[in-house]
Amino acid sequence: MNVWNARYSGEEYHFGTEPNAFLVSEQARLKPDMSCLAVADGEGRNGVWLAEQGLQVLSVDNSSVAVEKAKALAVQRGVKMTIEQIDLVQWDWPENYFDVVAGIFIQFADPLARVQLFNNIKRCLKPGGLLLLQGYTPRQLEYRTGGPSQVENLYSVTLLRNAFADMEILHLREHDSVIHEGEGHSGLSALIDLVARKIA
Repeated sequence: MNVWNARYSGEEYHFGTEPNAFLVSEQARLKPDMSCLAVADGEGRNGVWLAEQGLQVLSVDNSSVAVEKAKALAVQRGVKMTIEQIDLVQWDWPENYFDVVAGIFIQFADPLARVQLFNNIKRCLKPGGLLLLQGYTPRQLEYRTGGPSQVENLYSVTLLRNAFADMEILHLREHDSVIHEGEGHSGLSALIDLVARKIA
């Protein structure tokens, strides 16, 4: 069984149903009818919240179990959005298409795959489009409150500044914060936030 299908297999939502706090903190940048890609959106908590803000959301994940739960959450919350099961490595990312890309804890990618993933994210943003990205820093391995166990999958300010040097970085910060996102992410966490705009 797909490891993610196994993780999402219970009736409970592994990362809860409430949106990520960093994403909510960036609400002022979001406008109704913006087109938005929620990358590796899991059971849909962030994509559903984005749809509730009036955005036109495409939520994608490679887990069929997560996608079905995301669809159920969208129905429960009364929002219309597109939810698809895709393999992000094989997907034909559209070019200059989205106003916003939300990448919340998408650290499944090893360094080689991450280069491709970040390039595809930049490619699919419209000029002037926004990337909202949150992940864990290597210090998270001490906290063990969620995230990958491979240090090479984690982010630093230097890594993100270099990876998105061709974008306008509006906000980039490491911080330790307590988060409560279901059983998957719970407790003091070593986080890094990035807001970047694609240069027109």
